[in-house]
Parts: sequence; C-alpha cells; structure tokens
Amino acid sequence: MADSGTATGAKGPDELRRQIEETRGRLGGTVGELAGRTDVKGRAKARAADLRDKAGAMTVQLRSSAAQAGHAVERGVPRPVLIAGAAVGAAVAVGALRRRGGRQA
Repeated sequence: MADSGTATGAKGPDELRRQIEETRGRLGGTVGELAGRTDVKGRAKARAADLRDKAGAMTVQLRSSAAQAGHAVERGVPRPVLIAGAAVGAAVAVGALRRRGGRQA
C-alpha cells in the first residue's frame, strides 16, 4: 500500500490539511450543484411562475387586440375583416405559446 502522503503529493501535515480543505470545498460545491439539479419541486415552481408571466403578457396583448377591434367596429370596419384579424391574432398567439413551450427543457 502506498503512503497517503506520497499518494496525495503532500509535503507534510500542513500541506495535507490544506489539500483536505481544498477537496472539501470542491465537494461542497459539487453537492450544492447536484442538490439544485435534483430540486424538482423548486424547478417546477420556477417554470410555473415563468409560464404564468407569459400567459399574463399574452392576456394583455389579446385584450389590447380586442380593444382595437372594438374601436374598429365603432369606425365601421367591415365584420369579415374583423373576424379575419381576430383569427390571425389568435393563430399567432397559439403559435408563440407552442414555440416557447417546445424550446424549454
């Protein structure tokens, strides 16, 4: 069996203690990273909050579009044009949500 001082390259007890402290520090960081990766509940909460924010932004955008459509009706824009505009807006919103959901892992 090899002498532990020779195997680690330590030149004495003080050097060995320093190496042990360095190793403990590296292991502590690694354990912290692994704990963060395995925190499924925390990651799920963060993802849910992100999706709520995106849904809120989309709601604001759709309400704005609806308000604009209401003003267009007041100005006398033909009904088929309004329906086509609403359909395009809805399709864009659905496409954006699907694209965002597919990119995130």
